[in-house]
Amino acid sequence: MSKREVEVIALSKEEMQTISDKVFLCHRLNQVKDIFLFCCYTGLAYADIKKLKRSEISIGIDGEKWIFTSSQKTETPSRIPLLPQALKLMEKYNNDAQCIYNDRLLPVLSNQKMNAYLKEIADVCSISKRFTFHIARHTFLPLL
Repeated sequence: MSKREVEVIALSKEEMQTISDKVFLCHRLNQVKDIFLFCCYTGLAYADIKKLKRSEISIGIDGEKWIFTSSQKTETPSRIPLLPQALKLMEKYNNDAQCIYNDRLLPVLSNQKMNAYLKEIADVCSISKRFTFHIARHTFLPLL
């Protein structure tokens, strides 16, 4: 059995900037945008951001904040430095009641809803790529 070729889709810096700069009138779209961008800055997959607890943010040996977690899929430990952009997004949800109640870093919706709302975001931002949450993982690498 041969492996099929999979096209890796990532956002360009311009597309990321367009999404980042866009302020939506609808709270849910701003929330999905923030979570998506956070994953672009950290490389986290949907399953990992969905389960990420506040207690998994700690100070690293460099004195800066890092994510100390493990991948849900592979159970491999991950140590991810938090870039200033990711810290800013994370801090927006410090007092979010849903996050506090569920001990989660961000108020992540179901994958189906996240993808549906991302399609709305792409339409509004005139991005014609097949836009799903998984693009965040592929966008992370070119940002380095």
